[in-house]
Amino acid sequence: MPKMKFPGPAPDYIARAENRGKLIVVEGTDGVGRSTHVAMARKWLEVQGHAVAETGWTRSKLVGQAIDDAKAGHTLASLTFTLIYACDFCDRLEKEVIPALSAGYFVLADRYIYTAIARAVVRGLDEPWVRDLFSFAPIPDLVIYLRVDPNQLARRVLLTGGMDYWEAGKDHHPELDIYDSFLAYQTSSLTVFDRFKKEFGFVEIDAARPAELVQEQIRQAIGALIGVSA
Repeated sequence: MPKMKFPGPAPDYIARAENRGKLIVVEGTDGVGRSTHVAMARKWLEVQGHAVAETGWTRSKLVGQAIDDAKAGHTLASLTFTLIYACDFCDRLEKEVIPALSAGYFVLADRYIYTAIARAVVRGLDEPWVRDLFSFAPIPDLVIYLRVDPNQLARRVLLTGGMDYWEAGKDHHPELDIYDSFLAYQTSSLTVFDRFKKEFGFVEIDAARPAELVQEQIRQAIGALIGVSA
């Protein structure tokens, strides 16, 4: 049975786990529709006869609520912000991702370590250090990168509930109004994601198109991985 692969050292109890499933990650900046497309992809995979598990940021039972509480105060420093998300990821990896992969599930991850690294880099943390922090994360079988231009993204976010303090990067751009901060922060984030796409082989999909067309491409990418037609 194949073992999981890691970009760096991983704890023994994770490194020796068997990998009977597939880890599929949906990445992208805020507001691109990741959660919607993860849900749609799950239904499609289940119709194909696969057992599917989902995971996503701040869903850890250990620190998920703590993250929400800390963000509500708008006082998190960049280092604390990164470390608490690393704790969230580590807990979900141990309790959700590894057991599901070992049991043969398809794991759909709404964001992965690439989001955490991009956020930290944009906020000025040392990239090699942040990469090392997350080096225990299994390498995904597929990363789907949903991409939308920052100006289109801003319009979409404004139409679907408004701009969040952290999604707008206001902690990083306190001198800007929330709209300009959003554009600056998301533009910087896209620069990092675009670099990661080339380095890690993300499958890029234009998420500005209608949802059914985006989902069709997502299913094609997953189908190519598992050998089925979308």
